[in-house]
Amino acid sequence: MHHHPHEHHHTDKHHHTPKDYGNIFAFGILLNLSFVAIEAFYGWTTHSLALLADAGHNLSDVLGLLLAWSAFWLAKRKGTTHYTYGWRKASILAALINSMILLVAMGAMAWEAIQRLQQPQPIASLTIIWVATCGLVINGVTAWLFMHDSKHDINLRGAFLHMAADALVSLGVIMTGVLYYYVGWTWLDSITSLIIAVVIIIGTWGLLKQSLSLTIDAVPDHIDLEKVHQFLLQQTNIKQVHDLHIWALSSSEVALTAHLVMTELPNDDRFVYTISEQLEHLFAIQHCTLQLVQHALKAALYHQ
Repeated sequence: MHHHPHEHHHTDKHHHTPKDYGNIFAFGILLNLSFVAIEAFYGWTTHSLALLADAGHNLSDVLGLLLAWSAFWLAKRKGTTHYTYGWRKASILAALINSMILLVAMGAMAWEAIQRLQQPQPIASLTIIWVATCGLVINGVTAWLFMHDSKHDINLRGAFLHMAADALVSLGVIMTGVLYYYVGWTWLDSITSLIIAVVIIIGTWGLLKQSLSLTIDAVPDHIDLEKVHQFLLQQTNIKQVHDLHIWALSSSEVALTAHLVMTELPNDDRFVYTISEQLEHLFAIQHCTLQLVQHALKAALYHQ
């Protein structure tokens, strides 16, 4: 028993990941697809380039939702002998790709806005106000569905940001349409688009950084490695902690491995079980693997 790692996995009582998001994703995708169809139709009939461009942009949202959904589904699949962790990391990759898509889309929108500033176009304001109001409702509702769990699951945060960004764009379009209808400022459209693009790029930058760092197994932002280290050192008989690693298994699960050098090894598994419970309760670390080493053997193990 003395040299074998103590494995501990137990049911995720404090598991943050959402109930079944499958239906919510399906609903959001259907809603947004129907909106793309409405926008494309009205864009075509009123010869509005802005509406057609927005329909294209909303189609990229549908792709973003599909990406988040498939990652969510993949993350729940069981591991195999080849993929021992299953496809959990897919949810982090989806957040990374989603944030990149969003940044590219907003960059393109900002570029388009700058081009249009040089030659402002008249706007079919009433149609645009009507369609953008639809967009605001649809994107707002979809964003709201993902809002609750977006705080602790970056895949869902990617989906939420995508939808919230669009709701903002729609709000901007409504304001532009109304002001154009009453004041007739053709440059307003471009200025609103630019402001929105900048706001969304700033909002998405954090998601990009976070998903990139989790992709390369950084310690998740909400966990303080030093505090975990101190917590382990405070436990009975623990003299030193070596090889402490904490990383994200998926967008909502965290794993830890550590070597604990002890003055005296415990007689049963209760010690490891209690520490694992505490790590989950205090730090939301669901999967930990602890190797217990006796202090006398430390010299042989660490100073070979």
